[in-house]
Amino acid sequence: MAAQTVATTPTVDLGPAAALSCRECKERFPLGPIFACESCFGPLEIAYDLPAGDPEALRARIEAGPNSIWRYAPLLPVPADVARKPSLNPGFTKLVKADNLARELGVTGGLYVKDDSGNPTHSFKDRVVAIAVEAARAFGFTTLSCSSTGNLAGAVGAAAARAGFRSCVFIPHDLEQGKVVMAAVYGGELVGIEGNYDDVNRFCSELIGDPLGEGWGFVNVNLRPYYGEGSKTLAYEICEQLGWRLPDQIVVPIASGSQLTKIDKGLQELIALGLVEDRPYKIFGAQAEGCSPVSVAFKGGHDVVRPQKPDTIAKSLAIGNPADGPYVLDIARRTGGAVEDVDDAQIVEAIKLLARTEGIFAETAGGVTVGVTRKLIEAGLLDPALSTVVLNTGDGLKTLDAVAPTTGPTATIRPSLDAFRDAGLAH
Repeated sequence: MAAQTVATTPTVDLGPAAALSCRECKERFPLGPIFACESCFGPLEIAYDLPAGDPEALRARIEAGPNSIWRYAPLLPVPADVARKPSLNPGFTKLVKADNLARELGVTGGLYVKDDSGNPTHSFKDRVVAIAVEAARAFGFTTLSCSSTGNLAGAVGAAAARAGFRSCVFIPHDLEQGKVVMAAVYGGELVGIEGNYDDVNRFCSELIGDPLGEGWGFVNVNLRPYYGEGSKTLAYEICEQLGWRLPDQIVVPIASGSQLTKIDKGLQELIALGLVEDRPYKIFGAQAEGCSPVSVAFKGGHDVVRPQKPDTIAKSLAIGNPADGPYVLDIARRTGGAVEDVDDAQIVEAIKLLARTEGIFAETAGGVTVGVTRKLIEAGLLDPALSTVVLNTGDGLKTLDAVAPTTGPTATIRPSLDAFRDAGLAH
């Protein structure tokens, strides 16, 4: 697949990124806006010349960096001066020690919530978009675009506004209103497509090969190899925040599956660089029952992920044909993890549980990870005596419709003490 023609032919400076490498046949290609191998059509990912030498010196360099993903610039496909460029500076979000939730779930080995709702547009997508923006600059693109289930559309709109790009993003027509408003408010073009996410993605793939799409950087299509690397920073931060050690277990939501595969890649890089001790860890994938093709394949012992038509309140995970599904299966099996799913009622229950115990209001994807964590513990697949990190990838204010029908005032009373006593609230 040839690289897309762009307006200019700039000198590419993407730091330690050395080449693109096919995940299947390992053929290497020069850095460019391509995402599929010309030989076998396998997915491409970044190959690096990572810093060698003293791990302690590299740790010190990272710790002296900014409180954003740019502290890890030596390990990312970005120029060395990236922190000085206009950016939303996402990352370095809280790792919350969730002792109250741990008691509810019976976890004794330490339970943590990596809460990415603290990012600039309140989801982990700010991480991946920030990396894609640097690739778009390097390749001379003038418009940023994406296919999105909601969070990515907002992240692209905001990052484009900050970095001085035009943006035009595409979403399914029936997204949650909060995500539609957030995607539109940044002033770029927002286009609803009649259909689900897979329909939107197909449309974008057609547009990228048409003259209409010339000069466009689709962050999760022709810039996908760079975009995906942003998810590695979750692994970097978790390990640094745990005192430069690997967690025993991580529970990750699955949409396309890219986040889970890149977290594993990040952990492997930290091990290879000597930044953490090499020891076993398990990665678990979490899906909504109404869109659970990877979970179905895992539990059926299959290597092929059969597409599904999504039907779930967890719209940010509603990708019926996940591109990285087979690689998720490989990682779950290699690490001794699993892939599980929960239904919509369990998602809502888990959202409320996390809010009630830790004061974290997660969007539906966070409800999926917490709900799956509980289910894995009950099934004996996740060891409660080991340290466990659960990801919350977005803010519950974006998915109010999921909890609104069962959440509201405890009572509505007249403004008097007698009415308050009569309501039984004066404990």
